[in-house]
Amino acid sequence: MPVGAEVLPEGGVRFRVWAPASRHVAVQVAQCESLADAMSFELKAEPHGYWSGTCVKAAAGMHYRYRLDSGEFPDPASRFQPEGPHGPSRIIDPTKFGWTDGQWKGVSRKGQVLYEMHIGTFTPQGTWDAAMEQLPHLAELGVTLLEIMPVADFPGLYGWGYDGVNFFAPTRLYGEPDDLRRFVNRAHANGLGVILDVVYNHLGPDGNHLKQFSPSYFSTKYSTEWGEALNFDGEGYEPVREWILSNAAYWVREFHFDGLRLDATQQIFDSSTDHILAAVTRRAREAAGGRGIFVVAENEPQHAKLLRSPERGGHGIDALWNDDFHHAAVVAMTGRNEAYYSDYHGSPQEFISAAKWGFLFQGQRYKWQRARRGTPTLDLESENFVNFLQNHDQIANSLWGRRVHTLTSAAKFRALTALLLLGPNTPMLFQGQEFASSSPFLYFADHNPELAALVAQGRAKFLEQFPSASRTRSPR
Repeated sequence: MPVGAEVLPEGGVRFRVWAPASRHVAVQVAQCESLADAMSFELKAEPHGYWSGTCVKAAAGMHYRYRLDSGEFPDPASRFQPEGPHGPSRIIDPTKFGWTDGQWKGVSRKGQVLYEMHIGTFTPQGTWDAAMEQLPHLAELGVTLLEIMPVADFPGLYGWGYDGVNFFAPTRLYGEPDDLRRFVNRAHANGLGVILDVVYNHLGPDGNHLKQFSPSYFSTKYSTEWGEALNFDGEGYEPVREWILSNAAYWVREFHFDGLRLDATQQIFDSSTDHILAAVTRRAREAAGGRGIFVVAENEPQHAKLLRSPERGGHGIDALWNDDFHHAAVVAMTGRNEAYYSDYHGSPQEFISAAKWGFLFQGQRYKWQRARRGTPTLDLESENFVNFLQNHDQIANSLWGRRVHTLTSAAKFRALTALLLLGPNTPMLFQGQEFASSSPFLYFADHNPELAALVAQGRAKFLEQFPSASRTRSPR
């Protein structure tokens, strides 16, 4: 990678970091996580704010921090944070894992059945190893592609992944990096592809040390619904773009992921000629070499441009989540068309139109937003649209986190499930949906008390748009 700690074949470790905000940069390296008796190694300045150097005494398994003018911090490209985002980074040698998936050809856009899963709640143990034991059952079920919710490390002992701050470090909560590699390797042996949900629109509110390295990591022109936007087109943007592009390639190259799921792309802002979403998709495909990969995105405004090829002025993404199908299905099953369900009726015609054209809104006025929504998709294929009856967001963003089958009759749920699985679009199940799991799936995070109170207020404010929430008692 262009940044990070790279173990060299001849011995030693090369460190490189972008830290234009500092006049001096050193790396502290030690055998133990406490960095007791750490040796300090000064890095040399390069053009454009980079610092680099090779420490011949460093080796895989050792721990390190960068010492900047403002203090000591973990590596922005750390491959592992054994004590979480506030602790030291560990040097990882990704070449030591013994892959056995050399015959795996990857995945294509056509014929996929997705299964969204959260490793921390998929099994009682909440680890890669425990989840790996269930892979034969998913393959037998007919799933072809696992969509793993974000694993970039975050503070605390649990979380649903969308507040990650160490983009290159698989969270220590589910195991070590080689445990993740073992999971993907075993999935391929069972005929299952695996894609990873990545969040390039914001970082979490706790454990984000990027500004210590450079304020230019974040945009001064845009902000997101969840905080500062990453800087993809402002002053000093080039190293930020390269950091993200390296991350997209990293997951595909070093962990053999079969693609990416791009979170909330409407909150990724870039006025560049080469949009960051197109660049991410292209870099991921390059990293895959001859393997086929699948890139899917969430895009609430339904911009069809994301799905068109670069030759046709698009971003080259394979598929988009289809909220229109979900919203129509929820209204059909529950009869409630409130908040962002207001413009849906759950009628047969809506499902016919979704099967034929993907999105229902292709530029029509959307009453809930008081604006036009969507763009025409008449030139796209059925498999460009990922349909679902529930996902992590839609379950967790309700008051009690109830699965949709608990909100409707068994007959309606079976009918909509049949339509989902037998329709022409790409279907997606959420973990446990295949056996009508009774477990709720709430938003959850282990924030510090002050931040937790603010998040709770925000969640309560969000739920005010649903009048039915105030009339609904807890199922327990």
